[in-house]
Formats: sequence, structure tokens, C-alpha cells
Amino acid sequence: MGSEHEYDDVPLTNSRDPDLESNRIHQSGSDPSAFSIGRPPRPPRGSSSRSFARILTSGSSKTSVKARMKRTVSSAQGGIQGLRFLDKAGGREGDGWRAVEKRFDQCAIEGRLQKDDFGHCIGMAESKEFAAELFEALARRRGLASDYDITKEELKEFWEEMTDQNFDSRLQIFFDMCDKNGDGILSEDEVKQVIILSASANKLGKLKGNAATYASLIMEELDPDNKGYIELWQLESLLQGMVRSEGNEKKATTHATSLAKTMIPKKYRNPISRFTAKASDLILENWKRIWFLALWSVLNISLFVWKFNQYKRRSAFEVMGYCVCIAKGAAETLKLNMALVLLPVCRNTLTSLRSTALGSFIPFDDNINFHKVIAAGITGAALVHTASHIACDFPRLISCPETKFMNALGPNFHHKQPTWPFLLSSTAGFTGIIMIIIMAFCFTLATHSFRRNVIKLPSPLHHLAGFNAFWYAHHLLILVYVLLVCHGYFIFLTREWYKKTTWMYLAVPVTFYACERLTRKVRENSYHATVIKASIYPGNVLSIQMKKPSGFKYRSGMYLFVKCPDVSNFEWHPFSITSAPGDDYLSVHIRTLGDWTTALRTLFGKVCQSQVTSKKANLVRLETTVIADAMLEQTRFPKILIDGPYGAPAQNYKKYDILLLIGLGIGATPFISILKDLLNNIKSNEQVSENMQEGNGFKGKGPGRAYFYWVTREQGSFEWFKGVMNDVAESDHNNVIEMHNYLTSVYEEGDARSALIAMVQSLQHAKNGVDIVSGSQIRTHFARPNWRKVFSQLADAHKYSRIGVFYCGSPALTKTLRDLSLEFSHNTSTRFHFHKENF
Repeated sequence: MGSEHEYDDVPLTNSRDPDLESNRIHQSGSDPSAFSIGRPPRPPRGSSSRSFARILTSGSSKTSVKARMKRTVSSAQGGIQGLRFLDKAGGREGDGWRAVEKRFDQCAIEGRLQKDDFGHCIGMAESKEFAAELFEALARRRGLASDYDITKEELKEFWEEMTDQNFDSRLQIFFDMCDKNGDGILSEDEVKQVIILSASANKLGKLKGNAATYASLIMEELDPDNKGYIELWQLESLLQGMVRSEGNEKKATTHATSLAKTMIPKKYRNPISRFTAKASDLILENWKRIWFLALWSVLNISLFVWKFNQYKRRSAFEVMGYCVCIAKGAAETLKLNMALVLLPVCRNTLTSLRSTALGSFIPFDDNINFHKVIAAGITGAALVHTASHIACDFPRLISCPETKFMNALGPNFHHKQPTWPFLLSSTAGFTGIIMIIIMAFCFTLATHSFRRNVIKLPSPLHHLAGFNAFWYAHHLLILVYVLLVCHGYFIFLTREWYKKTTWMYLAVPVTFYACERLTRKVRENSYHATVIKASIYPGNVLSIQMKKPSGFKYRSGMYLFVKCPDVSNFEWHPFSITSAPGDDYLSVHIRTLGDWTTALRTLFGKVCQSQVTSKKANLVRLETTVIADAMLEQTRFPKILIDGPYGAPAQNYKKYDILLLIGLGIGATPFISILKDLLNNIKSNEQVSENMQEGNGFKGKGPGRAYFYWVTREQGSFEWFKGVMNDVAESDHNNVIEMHNYLTSVYEEGDARSALIAMVQSLQHAKNGVDIVSGSQIRTHFARPNWRKVFSQLADAHKYSRIGVFYCGSPALTKTLRDLSLEFSHNTSTRFHFHKENF
């Protein structure tokens, strides 16, 4: 997950402003494939940001505010989307006020509400400073003191103003918030203060530091006559211009959504046929998993039935009855599953087989899920086998009449009827007990609650929760295999060695797995990973750049394992490779999430410390990027060992016509390598020949277009891959790669808390092509993407195409994306194939 992956049960810690000239949201003639979504607007070459602002505000005349109040209803309705003081849910007239009234009754003291409680009361609990300024603006409009305690009737008046459907009314409130002295004009200092306020509300620490620069930029654009102030109409012109510039996009989105709804095939139009069709599609989508699980189930059932019938015909049945049949049937499935459970974690073999013909019908991407299913089968078989012996077989052996026992089973027990102590202390007995204890311990620590440290245990038991406990406990299973062979060899009811089949089940898989581990050990010593550069980014992310070892070949989307002996001599942790196969170096990005990653970041932080003496040694709240380069000075990096590469779902991206890459936070890492690979291909094609076709992407094998959506909640995250984003913006002249950055800590576009930030963003990007949030040339959007809109646009733009949807991030979004992929595959001519990697 460097994003760290759940690939194996081994260490796992881990508003667009379209430009009139070069808009990425366009339509060419009537060709629907010409529609694309993507890269933010840029001002026309040679134009200044001021000219760009003039374009946005074209059609606005310096008329009085009163004249503007006479606008048409349609104009006002368009403006509503451009400026809101409350979110869409809280702004509903009926339900919204009832909730506010209820909170007023809870917070009011003697029927009056204090300013400090105003934010909580109206639903702005997370933006108290902004709510306080809004309160003061509304109070000034009524001649009330800023510390005045309002009644419920006065709060109702405030609420009606904030939820007024007239855009001009909202704009006036926003202007009054900025105009603190009430003189009807905004000075540069007042603009600066509102920028700082908005930056705080949206958790944009870097923007606060540049508030003076951005205030100056707004004054430069909106005060061409250098009067030293701006008026309401000028602020309105810019905001309305931004709303109008979004019109084409909204129209196209509405068209795409409408089209998706009208293209529903007949087979989905009535309940019965819809159920049948969806069931059929579900089977078609998951047929690999279904047949593989069916094969595994058939093998288990067949072995159980075979062994059950075998013992039904033996003499032991006379003493123990069906109990022994059930116990032996469960034991046979247990032996099979103890052999099979090793195969899904033979990563080298699976990586080699992914690209073969076997990959067309074996679900290699589900290897860990299958590993868990087999583990569940082992648990069930062990419980049934143990319960049958303890609760049924043993009591019958002990209580059986001596004559009957001697005739049936005497030779198996050396002509001595067993007792409880004898049975439990025998080799078969105590090995079985120890196996059950170890397996129960290991499987418990392997559950999600323990492995992800969800359960908080008191000291010193807290060491049993967490990944390290899971990892080291899993190694105890080596002892279980040894005990299982002993247990199977010293059983009572089978005397011939060639009928004691436990070792036969385990011989090949254990040998195979041992060779895998030996291969990793040899490769560990042969791959010399020399660190050439290390960077520590905001958000606790460590980037390690290494010389590419000789013979290390990989595909974009793959991952590798990293070990640092200075942290632990045993632990290996998986991380996505963020460099492209064509790069002359190897890189990973590691998010600090656990003990091991924290220790690793601290070691590299000490190396970087010499260059930034003002930072604390642990660099916990780092706000700037710190870099240590082995080429610049005598730098001694910690020793790093690598193992890999290993296959992942994203490595097969080239088999799709279109790519939709979605990364949450550090989950962007596997897709950065893919983007670099695509970009390298673009540059290579341009150097060799004209292999690009306008609007059609690559010529030849591979995806024709890639859409990358990166959603993060921290502004500093954009530092991680800023270089890649700028490289895409500068080199991708044919719009092959569409990049979309979303910052969820900022209120959605149209919210008053982010309105001024959106204005500054538009002006700054128009002036020098750099986004104020990400610091790159890729425009940052606010809040979360509308995933239904994204899928609808892609379905409309790429009819009859196969779109590979690759997601890497927390499991929270997995179901939404999978359901949308299925839905739009059913309802449109586009086929969406969903793949996920969770961490």
C-alpha cells in the first residue's frame, strides 16, 4: 500500500473552468466520442489572467445594484448553484428549519442564542469562525451589536435570508461578510481576511500563508482603475461569469445522464426479466470465481463422502457408529485444505501464471480471498473432526463392552481398551490438542479486528493486536504442519503406512512453497537496492528512489516487498511500484500507518534532518517536502532489501480500450506507474513518428484514453506526485490522459465557504497555469466526485468500448464503484470491468 496491499498473508502494514480556446470538455461536430472530461482550463497562449477575467465577466456592465435585482428568474436560478451558505441537505426550507429550531431549543439560554452557538445551530459546527462572521454580517444588516444574543424569531429571519432563492440576496450577504466596516466597498485587507477565513474553514494551511498574494491578485483583476477597492457588481460579475462558464458542462452532463436512462434494454424493463437478466449478468461477471469455488466444493464433498463410506464398511463403525465416519470425512477434507492453502501464497508462481492462458479462466486476482476461504474450510473441518472425536468417538471407545471392543478394535489398541488419559496423552491425542490451540491462536490474530488493530486490548495484551502479532503468529503454522504429519502417522485406526495419507497430501505443496521461499531468499541477496534519493512529503509519506537492480523487470501496476534490517530482520512489507518500466530507477511511496512504517520514516527522516534543521527529528507535522540526495552530499541511507516484482490486478490495464483509474489517498500509487508508462509511450511515439491520432489516443495495442481520479483529504498530498501531474499537463498534447484531483477537506463548489477560494483559483490558474491548491498545472476540484456522473459521461463518450475500472483505496468505496460498473454495463453499450485493491 505504498499503498500497501492485501495481496498475501505476509507482512501487510500496511469546478472546472472551461477555457474558450482549449477546453477539455468539448464536442466536435456530432461525434459523441469527441466528448471528453478532464484537464482544467488554461488561458489562451499569450493572454494574461486579466484578459481571462474579462472573458469571464464579458456581458457585464457597470449598472447599479438595483438594476441587477431585476434579472430574470432563469438567471437567478443559475446563480443559486454558484453561492450557498448551507449544504444542499441543510438548505431545504421545511426540514432544514425544523432541525435548526430543534438545535436552538437545545442551545438557547433563556430563549436567546449566543454567537458562539450560531454555527452549531445552523449546521456549520465544523466552520465556527466562518459562521461567526456570517452572524456578524447578518447582525450588522439589522443594526445589532456583534455580541448580541438573538431570539428564535430573529434566527428565523437570519435563516430565511441565508436560504433565500434570490441569488442577489445571497451575494449581498457574502459581500457584507467581506465588508466588515460596512462602507459598501472591499479593501485589499478585507479581501485578505476573508481568504484566510475561507482557507481555515477548508483546512488549506498553505493557502493561508499566501493570502496577501491572492488578495492582491483579486484586486489586480477586479480593480483595473487602481481605486484601491472593489464594489459589489465587480464581485458579482466574476462569480456569475464562473457560473456561466460551467453551463456547457452541466448541459452535457444532463444529456449524458438522460441518455443513460433512455438506453435501458427491454430485458430490464419488468421485474421478472430484470431479475433474470441481472442474475445472468452477475454469473457472467463472476464466472471465474463461481466455477473455481464450485470445483473446490466438489473436491471437498467428494473426499468427505468417499471417506465416510469407507469407514462405514470398517469394523470401527461397530463401536463408534456414524461419529467415526464424520470425523474421518472431516479429516480428509482437512488434509486437502492444509495442502491447498499454501498455493495461493506462492506469489512468484502466480505472477508468472497471470499472463498465460490460465489467466483467462483462473481468478488469480482473488488469490488472497481464496486463501481465506480455504482457511475457513480448515477451521470448519478441524472443529467437526475434534468435536466428533471428543463428544462421540472417545466416550464410545471407553464405554464399549470389552468383548465387543476386543473383537472389533483390539489389535488397533494393542488389546487394551483406552481411557481418557490414554487417549489424550497419546501421540495422536496431544498433537491434535496442540494443533487446535495453535490454529485457534493464529486464526484469531488473522481476523480483521486483530490484524488491523481495531480491538484495543489493555497492556500488555495490546501486543496481540496489530499486524506484527498476526505476522509472527502465522509463522507458528510451520509447527502445525510438522504436528499434522505426526498426528496422521500415529493414528489408531490405520496400521499400514501406505494408508496414512497425510504426508502424501502435503509433500508436493510444502515442497513447492519451500522452493518459493528459497527463491525469495536467493533473490534477496542478488537484488542490490541502492537508495539514491529519499523524500519526506506532507501527510507522512516517504518516497524512496533506488537504482533499478539488474534483471529486475516489471509491469506498471505491480508491487514489490521491502525489508529494512535496521528496523526488523524478518519483516517484509508490500508497496506499489510508482516508477514506470521505462524509468532508469525504481521508486515506492510509503504512507506511515503502523509501527514498521513509522520506524522506517524516522530513519530516513534523520538522514534528511541535516538539510532541514528547523524540523523536529520525527517530522510528524511536516508541511514542506524534505529531500536527501545521495549524489549531492555524503549521505548514508538505511539499507533496503527488495523482493519482487509481484502481480496485481492493475498490471493487465493494456487489454482495455479505455482506463478509469481511481485512487483514494495513497491508493493512487499503482496508477502513477501506469500514467508514467502511458506518458513515456506518448513521448516515444512523438520522437519516432506521428503515431498519435487527434482525439483517439494511442495507435496500436493499448488503451486509447486514461481518466485518473485522485481523491484525497489533505492538501499536502498533492506534493507526492506533483512532478507527474505537471509532466502530463505539459507533454500530453492529444488529451490521452485526463487527470482529476479532488480535495475532500474543501466544501463543494458553490458553497460560500469556498466561493472566494474558487475565484482565486480561477484567476491564479489563468495567470500562470498553476493551481493554488495542488501547486501543479492540474486543476483541483472541491469535495467528492459524483461517481454516477463520471460513469454516465464515460458511457456516453465511449460507446461500445471496454473500460477497465481500477480502484485502489479503502473498502468503503468498493461497493459503490462495483455497482455502478454493473449498472452502466447493463444499461448502456459500454462495458465496465471493475478491479480493486484494498488496503
